[in-house]
Amino acid sequence: MIPIARPDIGEEEVAAVTEVLRSGMIAQGRRVAELEERWADRVGTRHAIAVGNGTIALMAILAGLELGPGDEVITVGHTFAATANAILSTGATPVFVDIEPDTYLIDAKRIERAITSRTRALLPVHLFGLVADMDMVRAIGDRYGLAVVEDAAQAHGATFRDRAAGSFGHGAFSLYATKNMTTGEGGFITTDDDGLADWLRLYRNQGMRSRYQFEILGYNLRLTDIAAAIGLAQLDKLDRNTARRQTIAAAYDDAFADLPVLTPVTPVGRIHVFHQYTLGVGDGRDAILDSLRGAGVGADVYYPLPVHRQAYIQERGLHADLPVTDHVAATTLSLPMFPGLTDEEQATVIRAVGDAVERHGGITPDSPAPPGSGPLRAGSGGPEAAVRATTATTASAAAGEPASR
Repeated sequence: MIPIARPDIGEEEVAAVTEVLRSGMIAQGRRVAELEERWADRVGTRHAIAVGNGTIALMAILAGLELGPGDEVITVGHTFAATANAILSTGATPVFVDIEPDTYLIDAKRIERAITSRTRALLPVHLFGLVADMDMVRAIGDRYGLAVVEDAAQAHGATFRDRAAGSFGHGAFSLYATKNMTTGEGGFITTDDDGLADWLRLYRNQGMRSRYQFEILGYNLRLTDIAAAIGLAQLDKLDRNTARRQTIAAAYDDAFADLPVLTPVTPVGRIHVFHQYTLGVGDGRDAILDSLRGAGVGADVYYPLPVHRQAYIQERGLHADLPVTDHVAATTLSLPMFPGLTDEEQATVIRAVGDAVERHGGITPDSPAPPGSGPLRAGSGGPEAAVRATTATTASAAAGEPASR
């Protein structure tokens, strides 16, 4: 089986971990400090704070913003559950808005109508390695005095108009095993807010600045030097591995150009780092998925049951009408995408996709389109998609849509 993801762990990581183990300094120490400094420099923020995982990163940011019961945070249902769980951990309420039918990212044009007197923050998700429309999100946040928190768990190195994911507000990154950059488990918080950064460093270290002097209620949310050593080796390879992901994505785009499927869209001004390569394949998705797995291709669905449809969310009365999200969850699948995918493995994937789509359909002129989208057609990625996105941006600005689009 060709896996959907495989960590790129080599001798560099082994040597780095061995060096830390032999040093005897294996908890949070100088490797963590070095990794934080380099990540802050990479993202372009004053601070990067390393923590135990990406969920903790989100939870800590929201706790530092002093969210609580009665507060609301606007986000999406098309995401991993940790996005909503982090909001719930503070006692605040997630308010779900729908996504764009082509990028699968938060539809910023829908944000303002979801804002109430209780809204405290906007939490866009940079899903699959593509940054949301942060010009528009930031403008709305500024207009209403709302904090902007970026779920950048899948967006290491992705950019929007030459600015890195995690630099538009307070960013949360995951360093889980299959992410574009890993420490096994781990996460980053990025911010330009000096006060929040100081509080977060206390919060992750049991509230201590000096040994046994507890300034605030804190917890052990630290990253180890062992994990940071892996992260430093991974950071050295991030550009190379990102370029490889982009090469794999381009080969998929070319191979599927004449198939009745929707390939990923990268609007003008954004760099996609392809944490996932996701296809729209229509109502035959489940049959196509079974066919791919039968052919030895480890395809998967992200995410088959959106967060707003999960039982524990609905039990809290957090109902949302998100037709585009529901459509995308029912009609998309993701293909193997990792730097170590060989040309031979990719050729196997491409053949299997062609065979599966031929047998089970794909998107046809009669296929139901995502609400709010234009006519669906094959080969939606690449330059034509970028032009289409630019045209939509210009039309929105001319129509007086909110923010600076």
